[in-house]
Amino acid sequence: MVIHYKDKEYFTGKDLALSVIGGRWKIAIIWCLLQQSPLRLNEIEKKLPHANQRMLIRQLRELEEDKIVLRRVYPVVPPKVEYDLSEIGLQLEPVVTSICNWGDDFRDFLQTDAKKD
Repeated sequence: MVIHYKDKEYFTGKDLALSVIGGRWKIAIIWCLLQQSPLRLNEIEKKLPHANQRMLIRQLRELEEDKIVLRRVYPVVPPKVEYDLSEIGLQLEPVVTSICNWGDDFRDFLQTDAKKD
């Protein structure tokens, strides 16, 4: 069964999922929003200091387009924008937690392996 999404074809749900949450900062953004929500862009930037603002905005827009992140704009001056996870975005919690835990385990493995050399 072929899945059509955003003018692309995916042959499995796995391919589709990886295209939606794949990206250098997407998992990190989702993790931040799982820890504390809503967040403003500058708050996300503080939590991810190695990411530049342009890239974060791009990844946030993609996540918003995919309905993972909700963007709320408040009609005030200066403009206030907050980001939060949608209902489907919140369902990523066990996935993101598992990936982060695996990353910690892999880091430990690499440190242990380096000591062997």
